[in-house]
Amino acid sequence: MTGRQETKQASKPIFWVCLALVLFISACGQQTPPDTRTADESAIRDLDAQWSKTAGANDVDGTVSYYSDDASVLPPNAPVATGKQAIRAVWASFLVPGTSVSWQPTKVEVARSGDLASAMGTYQSTMKDSRGKPVADHGKYVEVWKKQADGKWKTVSDIFNSDVPLPAPPEKKPHAKARGRHTHSTRRAKRH
Repeated sequence: MTGRQETKQASKPIFWVCLALVLFISACGQQTPPDTRTADESAIRDLDAQWSKTAGANDVDGTVSYYSDDASVLPPNAPVATGKQAIRAVWASFLVPGTSVSWQPTKVEVARSGDLASAMGTYQSTMKDSRGKPVADHGKYVEVWKKQADGKWKTVSDIFNSDVPLPAPPEKKPHAKARGRHTHSTRRAKRH
């Protein structure tokens, strides 16, 4: 029996050494994915520039194609638009004849995971008011981009708002009828 016990005792350290080697080798074999943030940032900047040109050409369908199917747009002074049909309606109201629009990212950041990115920048637009007079606007935006299953980047959230202050409300003028009533009631008082 001592022979068997000696064999068991001798095999235990060999087992632990082999297990440690297997774990060490498997740990060394795991590689972190390559850091593609620089390439992804460049891709987002290129896509944003193409998107701006598409919108500048008043191409509603082309503009909407930069969004994922479940994206949301948060336009100024309007409810959130979610889904391509609602987003198309938002852009169709902006991209009318006589409108010019463009934007430029000032900052693009890509997550280390390589599946999310954000772009922040400024926009300029000119639209015609109800009298046909051009009205200029400028402001800022934030976009959230997500890498899709096919490897393409799409915008999943988009918000923009103006830097132009709202016009002052018109001054209220006194109502002529109110003065007339007062005068009329004063005349009645004098008659009595």
